[in-house]
Amino acid sequence: MKLADVVSTSAEVAATSGRLAKIALLADLLRRTPHDEIRTVIGFLIGWPRQNKLGVGWAAVSKAHDETGAQDATLVIRDVDVAFDNLLATTGKNSSAKRAAILTALFAKATDAEQRFLAALIVGEVRQGALEGVLVEAIAKASDVPVARVRRAAMMAGDLGVVAEAVITRGADALDVYGLELFRPVSPMLADSAETVADAMEDGAEHLVEWKVDGARVQVHVTPERIAVYTRNLNDITAAAPEVVEAVRSMELHDAILDGEVIALAPDGRPRSFQTTMRRFGRRLDTDTTRAEIPLSAFFFDILLLNGETLIDLPLVQRRAALNRILPDALRVPSIVTSDPVEGTRFQEETIAHGHEGVMLKTLDAPYAAGRRGSAWVKVKTARTLDLVVLAVEWGSGRRKGWLSNIHLGARDPETGGFVMLGKTFKGMTDEMLAWQTTELLAREVRREGHIVYVRPELVVEVAFNEVQESSQYPGGATLRFARVKGYRPDKRPEDADTIEAVRALM
Repeated sequence: MKLADVVSTSAEVAATSGRLAKIALLADLLRRTPHDEIRTVIGFLIGWPRQNKLGVGWAAVSKAHDETGAQDATLVIRDVDVAFDNLLATTGKNSSAKRAAILTALFAKATDAEQRFLAALIVGEVRQGALEGVLVEAIAKASDVPVARVRRAAMMAGDLGVVAEAVITRGADALDVYGLELFRPVSPMLADSAETVADAMEDGAEHLVEWKVDGARVQVHVTPERIAVYTRNLNDITAAAPEVVEAVRSMELHDAILDGEVIALAPDGRPRSFQTTMRRFGRRLDTDTTRAEIPLSAFFFDILLLNGETLIDLPLVQRRAALNRILPDALRVPSIVTSDPVEGTRFQEETIAHGHEGVMLKTLDAPYAAGRRGSAWVKVKTARTLDLVVLAVEWGSGRRKGWLSNIHLGARDPETGGFVMLGKTFKGMTDEMLAWQTTELLAREVRREGHIVYVRPELVVEVAFNEVQESSQYPGGATLRFARVKGYRPDKRPEDADTIEAVRALM
């Protein structure tokens, strides 16, 4: 199949408002896709290539971009997939030059529209989590199989592309193998967000309210002979988390699957930064050394399998009862059950006082919906904000094509009178904000480098974030985790922006 078929369908879907019309477009594309390319096409559509992250940034993509583009659409899906394999496999001496050559050769074969699509796909800007739900229905339509069966199989397999290939190639019976199975991790259940505990409890029902531990999500599979620890992306990190293995082994569990978080705690029991926790899972690290420096603690909040019995379809109240029977308090996330928003808010305040970022509120009668985000789980976090200055901005792609989107954020440096870059964000922007900032930032343009427009540092923007992390990538030695725009502040001048010292003090 030609890449142009995927690119044109993606553009049509983005321009189509009706869900049924989107499903029809995607189903037609999948019917035309060669069976051995279905998984790859699904990954391209949702922005997660089969190879996952390719380790290529905008600078490398910008250099490879051919302004004219190929005249004819000759590039095929298989060639792109092979190029991505080669990018991932290219490491070591002179790897940057070799990867640049791979990118240049790939872009030289692509039309202008294909180049824009590939650029966004490679750096991770195509990712459309919302499209996955539509694709499930499109797969069902293309294979003439009930959507509930496809959705269930996708939840259990943790890979929509694999399920699509199976059901479209071999029919409904191919989905029978996708049940809950030890050592085949499933996608974790996800949460919606709410501003306050009261908002999350507006239905008046009882909720489980628990600490939101800002660590690394893990799924632990246990038999008497083996224990495996998986990340939320279903990667095996057992070797990097011996404390988790030891803690679970001490419980003498039989055929169980646990869902929880691991986090690095300071000696006083307060959480260390997310960045510190993630250092335990870096490549080429000496686990014994990092374990001594950064010990991990495990907290579990759900159980999917116990003694070989599948529990995911049971209501949460029954799953938690099973969890409480087998795990000691030290391995469980602290929680309460209440229908009172005041009591829930008080628990939230206590959680924050312990150093955690907020609370989760969970509906007691809800089953475990693997891989799905919904109102059965709701997170309430207390975000910090900073007033920062826009230093530059990048042209958007996909739905944001034609708008200036990804803004470069700077904190004020009183010593130099300038600004220090802290990172970038394109999150939290409405269409109205994108249109406004495109006009305002172009009016302040001073120069361009590829897709980056540098501007006079005049606009102040309020940015919410979860924490400040150390960073060697940015000149100030710090960056913001989960930065998102709350709004521009026309009432503030650049000299009113927060200083780099204030930012560093939050690390």
